[in-house]
Amino acid sequence: MHDHRVLGRELGLFDTDPLIGAGLPYWLPDGATVRHVLEEYIRGVERRAGYRHVYSPVLAKRELYEISGHWSHYSDDMFPPMELGGEQFVLRPSLCPHHALIFRSRAHSYRELPLRMAELGAMYRSELSGVLGGLTRVRAIQLNDAHIFCTVDQVAEEARAALELIRRAYDALGIRPARYRLSLPGPGGKYVADPDLWERSAALLTEVLDGAGGAYEAVEGEAAFYGPKIDVQIADGAGRESTLSTVQVDFHQPGQFGLGYIGADGAKHRPVMIHRSVIGSVERAVAHLVERHGGAFPGWLAPTQLVVLPVSDAELPQARGLVERCLARGLRAELSGPEHGTLGARVRAARLVPYQAVIGAREAAGDSVALRLRDGRRVGPLSAVELLDRIGALVGAYSTDLWDEGGAGDEKGDGLERAGGRR
Repeated sequence: MHDHRVLGRELGLFDTDPLIGAGLPYWLPDGATVRHVLEEYIRGVERRAGYRHVYSPVLAKRELYEISGHWSHYSDDMFPPMELGGEQFVLRPSLCPHHALIFRSRAHSYRELPLRMAELGAMYRSELSGVLGGLTRVRAIQLNDAHIFCTVDQVAEEARAALELIRRAYDALGIRPARYRLSLPGPGGKYVADPDLWERSAALLTEVLDGAGGAYEAVEGEAAFYGPKIDVQIADGAGRESTLSTVQVDFHQPGQFGLGYIGADGAKHRPVMIHRSVIGSVERAVAHLVERHGGAFPGWLAPTQLVVLPVSDAELPQARGLVERCLARGLRAELSGPEHGTLGARVRAARLVPYQAVIGAREAAGDSVALRLRDGRRVGPLSAVELLDRIGALVGAYSTDLWDEGGAGDEKGDGLERAGGRR
């Protein structure tokens, strides 16, 4: 069982410092690369699904969260207000009030709906020190958030589409949900009091889950304060569950902010607000990926995708040239030359890198490589052009497969032995 707190530091992904504070990790270059690639993947998925991206400030007046309901239902988890010029400002605990104001800033027609608004934005939670841990519980969160403003008739289809986005992202990331949960309100006063809206929201999400055909469990007490939600649960190696992705139906905040659109009848109507997160917080997603893959990330997500290993100094010019060609193709490649030890030692040091391209005398003469895959398979000889084309195709498809076995030159033999006859 991998612990992302230990492995993340060993691999140089992230770390903490007491002068920065608990629950506020910083990202090292390899971790920042994983985070950046993950964020860009999500943005691309969202763009292709019709989302438009926005930016919004990380703080706002306390009044904004009083209107949204966060202050009365959630203030214990928010940082204290800051006094600025006689007004109180608060670090945001959520992005949805900002997106509601962005929607309200322009007039909208029913022809524009559904309007899908997305942001990878920072938010802040005043977590107690005792519950903080690694990347799974932090105080500064980068959230993959989106809000869909739609008609009541569009809610079920939009929620189904959001679940499909989540499924596709999990396939690309090589993770699997532990279960689906319909999170409903429970006893207590942490929820907005409007039984009719809760009943309508829960019925719509139940319809979506029933239509999806998979098993799910209804659980009381796990809803957001403004509405029920579908939670996609993941589990770590010890079986501990946490929520990674959500789909929520919200009739409450559109009313609080007076949101509206002009319908086909020329009258003003209230939209429904669907809150949707494909990978939840980037921090929690990376923590789960580290533990799930043990640092051996899918090829498209790996910090270094290809390491080039010249057998001797004589092959260094060809090795450097291959690295430059990789970089020009958008692949993340590094050179590991003889100054770093024997070929075997360098192969072991790069054990988590998906692709290891060995260049010996024969390969240097023919502009080819002997390729070793992370799982121990050897492929080759391959021309440099074919190598880049095939790795580029797998990376571009966000595939979890290391290699397409149907290509030419694939075999189970020992490519390292062909690399100049030396290991």
